[in-house]
Amino acid sequence: MATGAGQTGGNAEERDWEEGGDDILKTVGRQIKLWRERAGLTQAELGQRIGYSEEQVSSVERGRRAPKPEFLDAADEAVGAGGMLAAFKVDVERARYPKQVRDLAKLEADSVAISAYCNHNIQGLLQTREYAEALYRMRRPLLNDETIERYVGARMARQEIFQRWPAPILSFVQEEVTLTRPLGGRAVLRGQLERLLEMGQLRNVEIQVMPTDREDHAGMGGEIRLLEPRNGPTVGHVEALSYARLITERTEIRTLQAQYGIIRAQALTPRESLAFIEKVLGET
Repeated sequence: MATGAGQTGGNAEERDWEEGGDDILKTVGRQIKLWRERAGLTQAELGQRIGYSEEQVSSVERGRRAPKPEFLDAADEAVGAGGMLAAFKVDVERARYPKQVRDLAKLEADSVAISAYCNHNIQGLLQTREYAEALYRMRRPLLNDETIERYVGARMARQEIFQRWPAPILSFVQEEVTLTRPLGGRAVLRGQLERLLEMGQLRNVEIQVMPTDREDHAGMGGEIRLLEPRNGPTVGHVEALSYARLITERTEIRTLQAQYGIIRAQALTPRESLAFIEKVLGET
């Protein structure tokens, strides 16, 4: 059975983020209000003490705005909460991520192996912050700065998987064009290529390059991602345009696994790929 993850652009992103995140923000907002009132401060007075407007404080207390870490730290000190408000920083940060991203991050965090083929940009788990931000800034329709900040933060948070132990087995196949397309500019691309070389040295990570001159290519159907949970069957994740879907049907999973195996066989070996990336970096 395949389940749709929905659109990942425009207003759909806002709705996707709000689903599930609202409750956390409302809980935090109520706590801020209780501590503010206990300290005998109005919203305007609290705002003045911590460098925010009355309207911003009001929006946070109503759960309509996600407070930034510095807001929580300053409010905690201003009302004498003794760390009770500052402790919400991790929960609020996660609540700011879109539901689709939270669900994907949960799948990745529970996986012992992840395989991904990417054909138009560098795979999300391998992206630098600058590269990820450039991708979101070129989205159409345009995203506002707050949404871009949320999405980049969510993408970077997913990369905590590289610090996990036991380390998951991670396999990536990148189209050659993704290594030469200067998204965000030459400096951003150089930083991204350096990042690939760094990650490719990890014992649990294999990065392969699919050369453009291949006459036979099993990945013409688009991007593929396979995730093998610690307890449970392998699931697939595919994307096209601004849509993504999760695949759980066994027949489809077997097809994706066979397809990815062929893609890996057609690509350069990991050793050849790192040498290729190093060559591209030298020419960039």
